[in-house]
Amino acid sequence: MRVRSLISVADLTPEELRGLLALASRVKSEPERYRSRLSGKSLGLIFEKSSTRTRVSFEVGMFQLGGQGLFLSNRDLQLGRGETISDTAQVLSRYVDGIMARTFAHQTVVDLARYGTIPVINGLTDDLHPCQALADFFTLTEVFGDLMGRKLAYVGDGNNVVHSLMITAPMLGMDIAVATPEGYEPNPVYVEKARSGAVEAGTKIELMNDPAAAVDGASAVYTDVWASMGQEEEAALRLEAFKGYRVDASLMSKALPEAVFLHCLPCHRGEEVSAEVADGPQSRIFDEAENRLHAQKALLLWLLAGESL
Repeated sequence: MRVRSLISVADLTPEELRGLLALASRVKSEPERYRSRLSGKSLGLIFEKSSTRTRVSFEVGMFQLGGQGLFLSNRDLQLGRGETISDTAQVLSRYVDGIMARTFAHQTVVDLARYGTIPVINGLTDDLHPCQALADFFTLTEVFGDLMGRKLAYVGDGNNVVHSLMITAPMLGMDIAVATPEGYEPNPVYVEKARSGAVEAGTKIELMNDPAAAVDGASAVYTDVWASMGQEEEAALRLEAFKGYRVDASLMSKALPEAVFLHCLPCHRGEEVSAEVADGPQSRIFDEAENRLHAQKALLLWLLAGESL
């Protein structure tokens, strides 16, 4: 039987997703209960892209669960000198118990899972960021409890983060409205995947160019940087294109009074979000960052230790 991996949140059933979020809650509230569950286990951490939260949360998470994480950059692996992904996956499968990969091309993590014989976790690709989505929705469940019937608004670039948010929201009964400038919409492939899930769940996915309309009635307002890693040369062009898409106090006022602000970080105050929102009372950005650790520990326990959900 093929081992389970997490390449997309769509790899989970809604029941498994809820189970992972519940396990994350138990891990966060009772860390000592899980202290040695991954004793003797190793996780290979492949990084093509630099990271703060992904690297630290996975390394610390493995340590807190009794295992170890091995940081592997392109300079450390023969991948950087032309070894195939197939060979890398098969070799690492003989050494470690799982792989977490943070890459540019989405196909890289797909192929690691295809050719390896151990669980593979997508730590981020240009297409998807499922670990971030797990932390985001775990944070929202801490704030609101059941998310059924609530609305998430995303304002900004139609990137890997919003792809994963759109896929995940319907699985938890949430509507999602996405406002992007013209020409910066989410990838239609992922929009179609998300809409298929929304039809099944009876929720709504709305794409638009008006941030105020997207935020209206939302329980959570989410944004991300306007130029992601690898898009630095587009930064000036994007600054112009995204005028009017900053999440500030005026925009937040159109959401529900109890609405919270989320951002996957790093954030650029004064660009995609104002400082008064990022550092204000509605912000949950640092809870969200902390929850990367707890949600990923739950994922590791499930994939590497067979923890029941």
